[in-house]
Amino acid sequence: MSENIEIRWHGRGGQGAKTAALLLAEAALHAGKHVQAFPEYGPERMGAPVQSFNRISERPITLHCSVARPKIVVVLDPSLMEAVDVTAGLDEDGILLINTAESPAEIRKRLPWKGAKLYTVDASAIAQETIRRNVPNTPMMGALVKVAGFMDFESMLQDTKQKLEKKFKNRPEIVDGNMSAIRRAYEEVKVQ
Repeated sequence: MSENIEIRWHGRGGQGAKTAALLLAEAALHAGKHVQAFPEYGPERMGAPVQSFNRISERPITLHCSVARPKIVVVLDPSLMEAVDVTAGLDEDGILLINTAESPAEIRKRLPWKGAKLYTVDASAIAQETIRRNVPNTPMMGALVKVAGFMDFESMLQDTKQKLEKKFKNRPEIVDGNMSAIRRAYEEVKVQ
């Protein structure tokens, strides 16, 4: 990986798009990569559309602007596909990863984007079963690492576990649930 990998996360306030971008950046930094992670908010309220971004590279990153042409787009809330153009700036050789129970073929019928790399995973169901809350951010990280292949899964998993253990010191069930969610999404992501 010598180029900048630019990632745009689409979610709604409270779904963890910002947290996922930060956790991914910290794991990539721990793996020796250069990183950026930053959010972009509209109206700051629960449920409002939000975007977060990552840049990950082997070389120092000198850009300090929004991500206009992402290599990867991650959609935490499929209802956003009706509200915003989640594929804006995504080249046909890019990766689109969507949290939905639908298959990639079903999603493809509704999208103007003709890229070949369309993936889906039911991260909401996974989160409900493992974390007991519909916060699909950590499962989407697992699916993203699987489909993008730019970082070692086990290293990302261990780094994320350490960060969550610090945040949830007396709540091991939350840490364990998130680790299970990440693994399941990594295994269950579907490609067309």
